Amino acid sequence: MSKLSVLLAMSLSLAFLAGCDTVPSKPPTISSEQYIELTYAATDKLIAQISPQGAGMNKAEPILVATLVSIDELESASRMGRSISEQVAARLTQKGYKVVEVKLRGTLFVKRTEGEMLLSRELMQISQSYRAPTVVVGTYAPASDFIAVNLKVVAAETQLVLAAADYGLPLDANTKTLLSSGR
Repeated sequence: MSKLSVLLAMSLSLAFLAGCDTVPSKPPTISSEQYIELTYAATDKLIAQISPQGAGMNKAEPILVATLVSIDELESASRMGRSISEQVAARLTQKGYKVVEVKLRGTLFVKRTEGEMLLSRELMQISQSYRAPTVVVGTYAPASDFIAVNLKVVAAETQLVLAAADYGLPLDANTKTLLSSGR
């Protein structure tokens, strides 16, 4: 093989490899079971944090689960927020906790006031009417290739955070669909 042929072959190989680097990679896709299991695992972390304290979530007392909201739009809900809150409620129920099924205009929200996360007055009233001392609240934040999810167990009366868990979901076609408002 001549030097020209070798140089041409190497140039074509390098051009091909360089072209491979510019192909955008697709985010990983997870199954519906994996999606749900990630939320269940985060809920289990909340339970584990509360159990040793003996305070907060008590299997004898009702618990409210608020709809998760986008960190950028705290007063609106998406299918993502509603879906995750339903999974948290399901997992708590599976673990023997008394979860109150409340549909207040389709959602229970956490509202931001002057930079601080506070339970809305309406949510406080609902918590009191059901004698639910704890509320599970949360947010999600889409990034370039994943969605950061935060869950917290909050004492309704004092608004103290009793437990917290974070996890991530891949930003794939399924989670993008859930992020759409779907009102």
